[in-house]
Amino acid sequence: MAETLLEKVWRAHTVRTLPSGQTQLLIGLHLVHEVTSPQAFQMLREAGLKVRFPDRTFATIDHIVPTASQRRPFGDLLAEEMTVHLVRNCREFGIPLFDLDSGRQGIVHVIGPELGLTQPGMTIACGDSHTSTHGALGALAFGIGTSQVRDVLASQCLALSKPRIRQIRVEGGLARGVYAKDVILAIINRLGVKGGVGYAYEYAGSAVEAMSMEERLTICNMSVEAGARLGYVNPDATTFAYLKGRPFAPPGEVFDRAVAWWRGMATDPGAPFDDVARLDAQAIQPMVTWGINPGQSVGVGERLPHPSQAPEPDRPAWEEALAFMAFDPGRPVAGIPIDVAFIGSCTNARLSDLRAAAEVVRGRKVARAVRALVVPGSQAVAAAAEREGLHEIFLEAGFEWRKAGCSLCLGMNEDKLQGREVCASSSNRNFKGRQGSPTGRTLLMSPAMVAAAAVTGSVADVRELLR
Repeated sequence: MAETLLEKVWRAHTVRTLPSGQTQLLIGLHLVHEVTSPQAFQMLREAGLKVRFPDRTFATIDHIVPTASQRRPFGDLLAEEMTVHLVRNCREFGIPLFDLDSGRQGIVHVIGPELGLTQPGMTIACGDSHTSTHGALGALAFGIGTSQVRDVLASQCLALSKPRIRQIRVEGGLARGVYAKDVILAIINRLGVKGGVGYAYEYAGSAVEAMSMEERLTICNMSVEAGARLGYVNPDATTFAYLKGRPFAPPGEVFDRAVAWWRGMATDPGAPFDDVARLDAQAIQPMVTWGINPGQSVGVGERLPHPSQAPEPDRPAWEEALAFMAFDPGRPVAGIPIDVAFIGSCTNARLSDLRAAAEVVRGRKVARAVRALVVPGSQAVAAAAEREGLHEIFLEAGFEWRKAGCSLCLGMNEDKLQGREVCASSSNRNFKGRQGSPTGRTLLMSPAMVAAAAVTGSVADVRELLR
């Protein structure tokens, strides 16, 4: 019988079925960072346990690390303390750490793929909700909590319920100025932030097949924002070309054998799905969120909706969002003034994202009173961008060029919104307080759209700046 990638990978990693009906699933790759791991390591010590397979766990510093200056000791005492704990834990338990002096440090969901740690057919876990990112390479990747981090460290296994599967087919070609970020925001707008609960999302169709690996990473990253447990793209020639030669990818002839196995893990033609959703890529325009969850969005050429337009169960949420944002229904989203422009996060801080933003910024200046920053997703991304001179384009325009880290995506570090500031952000969440201020307001959009907002001082249609 034809099977999906989900079924094949799940079966290959099943240890046993538990009395609860859940599956004890072997985890092939475990990624840890400084924020959700200290308590897990302490639990191991208290139980007298060791890390079961330290060669399957890799660590980096990303969430709380400062990005303006990364000289140690950090000025942020909590960031310094968490970093000290991570370094000590990795040394004690024999776990490889991509530290600040390694040249490989960065956001965990950026460095996993770029180092070749993430591979097709894997099961991957990390104490971060956006672990779904790694599904772009044909893996099953789960965000987990601290107690589950402990479980993986101690046993290399997780107890999980197998999700249903929905295939999302995006067919056709994307217009110039429309990016992967717009595609995933359009998907979440269509299916809702709870539409994926209980599901895994398989992204397919000609538009997805034509995407680069970095674009696929953006789409899979925000699967969790749609409520899905995970999201993935079937491995193909794009996947294999991306992985070849990366530090942790199989070398030489072993790579060719791996490709044969990886190819066999892809969904079979005719495999059944629990549901199929279809989107027309040509109908997608640059998207902007107007509310307090990633499903509350409109195309840049549209107006903000009225709560009366919402399905009955969603009307209170729409009313709450408009009130919090202080936006009037019916006004065009284009022209909303911004105070801050942020290009970064595990969603959109890769080299192609910076190139797209630099194309908009080149020869222009950041609008007066707008604070703008670019935070590369990894040290490798920063180095590659600097070799191309992208940092000079941003600096000349008036952006800050930062060190690698999560930065203003989550406001857990020194980068935070102040008061009621409005931020055009290439990150993944626009929840209340997400960017550090309980009253700050976040508009999610693509990096190119953030760049357009930065230089105009308000939400703008990037397609007009690219003409």
